[in-house]
Amino acid sequence: MPCGAILHRHRPENKKVGLTIETLWLALALVLVIEGLFPFLSPTGWRRLFQQVLLLNDGQLRFFGMCSLSAGALLIWLLL
Repeated sequence: MPCGAILHRHRPENKKVGLTIETLWLALALVLVIEGLFPFLSPTGWRRLFQQVLLLNDGQLRFFGMCSLSAGALLIWLLL
């Protein structure tokens, strides 16, 4: 068994995954909607949260970025 074979899930031949430019635009639109919810619903809370984020050091910000990237990559892998 090749080394990379463990990382790839088997997908039935009749189930095709199509990634189009429309899908990418839709994903970007969804990100913008989700990103805009908190400042729209609670501007004061969003401002307070943003002030707390500014107090984090670089290592803490990188950790949260790494967690976010990992969670997103895992979700993409599970969905595709």
